[in-house]
Amino acid sequence: MTPWEIHGFELANCNCDTGCPCQFMSLPTKGTCEAAVALIIEKGHYGDVDLSGTKVAQMFKWPGAVHEGDGTMQTIVDENASAEQREALEKIVTGADTEEMATFWWVYSAMSPNKLETLYKPVDVTMDFEARTGSANVPGVFETTWEPLSNPVTGAEHRARINLPNGFEYHVAEVAKGTTKTHGAISLKGNDSSHAHFCEIHMNNAGVLEVA
Repeated sequence: MTPWEIHGFELANCNCDTGCPCQFMSLPTKGTCEAAVALIIEKGHYGDVDLSGTKVAQMFKWPGAVHEGDGTMQTIVDENASAEQREALEKIVTGADTEEMATFWWVYSAMSPNKLETLYKPVDVTMDFEARTGSANVPGVFETTWEPLSNPVTGAEHRARINLPNGFEYHVAEVAKGTTKTHGAISLKGNDSSHAHFCEIHMNNAGVLEVA
């Protein structure tokens, strides 16, 4: 197994109601699970390959809950990544060289027998972690915008977090709203002002590490 470790920030939008039932061991709000995710790796490595500054996006779609399987997934690695970085990133985000059940990538990959060809395209990601705002754009595949939760009466920004001490994706995530429009092989239909989260990603082959 090749040792790897990454630290960065993730933006995710799924089709469920705010809070995402999966985080609380419940079934998806609308029966299906559909998501778009973008990741900026500030620093990291895969063996001797430096992954600092790389970007990855993924799309997932399951006909039911994730654990029921039969999902479809696609990975998009930013075209600026070198050949070595592309290979390393694809292995990490498809659960290879990872201990069994240790990361969400391992689980999502195991539950997605339908893996579409990895794409190498521009992955444009902007984020303000503290403000809970951001956007991601992969030409011809998807575009997502994130914004803070808001009070339905006053319109004021509302802040909420999910804390998962034993989480396989993160330990703490900021909750927001997201809207995704798709143009590629995977079509997401219910991601309109639906659940989104911002989280700091720090993990290795064995799972989530404490954020420094």
